[in-house]
Amino acid sequence: MSTTNPGLPPVTGRDPEILILGSFPSHMSLEKGEYYGNPKNQFWKIMGILFGINPASSYSDRTRLLAEHHVALWDVLASCSRKGSLDSAIRDPVANDIRGFVAAHPTIRCIALNGSTAGRYFARLNPGLAERFLPSTSPAYARMSLNEKARCWACICTPESP
Repeated sequence: MSTTNPGLPPVTGRDPEILILGSFPSHMSLEKGEYYGNPKNQFWKIMGILFGINPASSYSDRTRLLAEHHVALWDVLASCSRKGSLDSAIRDPVANDIRGFVAAHPTIRCIALNGSTAGRYFARLNPGLAERFLPSTSPAYARMSLNEKARCWACICTPESP
């Protein structure tokens, strides 16, 4: 049975420069109330490589440290119907107001999209906004190693716009 769930609110601090957007949280993430709550997801390991954030730290410490590095987290979708946690099962998507978020945070210089599903929904729902498409950190995307993904994700650390 497919259920409709609201997503998570954005995680942001003062003057974010990087906005990382996923597609929609997994059921595990929704239950925990945490972005990338599945321990098999490589997101927090990649943030550890890029920003020195310990993936084993508490969620509040990890998000605080991300904010100190001027990184915000959110999702392209505000809600959807989905059976399970696979992006391919998303139905009835409702978009978050990414344009409004960017307008409210003019310091954002980079919008990073975590995976192809986030990229497809973003492009369809936010035409004209510049972005960087990055390999998914999901455990379902196993074509690249953690180090290969981290090398791709390192582009968010450069001061250039996408």
